[in-house]
Amino acid sequence: MWVPITLAAATFQILRTSRQHELRGVLSTSAASYVRFVYGAPLALLASLVLFGVLGRARPAIPTGFWPIIAGAGVAQILGTVVLLLSFKVRDFAIGTVYSKSEVLILAALGAVGLGTALNATGWLGAVLVTIGVALLASRGSIGSLLRRAGDPAALLGLLAGGLFGLAAIGIGEGADRLEGGTTFDRAMLTLTAMLCIQTVINTAWFAVVDRRQIAATFRAWRPAIWVGVLSLCGSLGWAWGFTLASAAKVRTLGQVELVIAFLIARFSLGERHSRVEYVASALVLAGVVLVSAFG
Repeated sequence: MWVPITLAAATFQILRTSRQHELRGVLSTSAASYVRFVYGAPLALLASLVLFGVLGRARPAIPTGFWPIIAGAGVAQILGTVVLLLSFKVRDFAIGTVYSKSEVLILAALGAVGLGTALNATGWLGAVLVTIGVALLASRGSIGSLLRRAGDPAALLGLLAGGLFGLAAIGIGEGADRLEGGTTFDRAMLTLTAMLCIQTVINTAWFAVVDRRQIAATFRAWRPAIWVGVLSLCGSLGWAWGFTLASAAKVRTLGQVELVIAFLIARFSLGERHSRVEYVASALVLAGVVLVSAFG
């Protein structure tokens, strides 16, 4: 069941990202990122009230150990986003993005040392294939150039972002597992609601100190921004639900198929032409995803 849930999460993430990109015409980059929290948290709270109040479903019990884990995951996700944006500003958008996709291998490595669930040998092979395919797609075949620039500041920041995103993924799954009772969906919904509320408080406090104008600008752009909140909630719920059903390494590896989805949309809906290397890269991603999902 985690496979279709993860694919849905990846699709929602693509749609959310495209909406956020449109918002950059009226908001700063940091404010466009803030939108996903400030509009997502109220929607998550409303969904939880309906689920556990109106529908009368039993709310999972929250042990005290849940809060530091989910707060840490939320902070790691925020910092990962900030570091990734910083990598774009420091040097190179493509380099930072490609190296942030090392999250797949970082998650596998963290699982191997006891943080999360470890992949077997076949899963590791799949994770490597996915990473190579993603790098080829994002770099348009210039894999040698990427390796030569491994010491580039943008690359190092991208690696740091990938590590932070990996820690966030493990924290979300671990936090949901700490909840007592309820279905996997109920635990995912409660975990997501708690994390979004924590992230909203942290982000709002940051803007209140650094630049209060961004808060006002975010609310003035409520018409397009609310859709970012809806898509963000759906995507984040999908990821959180997936993490309760399978290891973070498996879920995030499968999630890399979003690049192939974007590639196919560009080819068949927009009529864009692509090189042989890009087709090979897509095949590597799909092969790696199959290995991790079915045998990892």
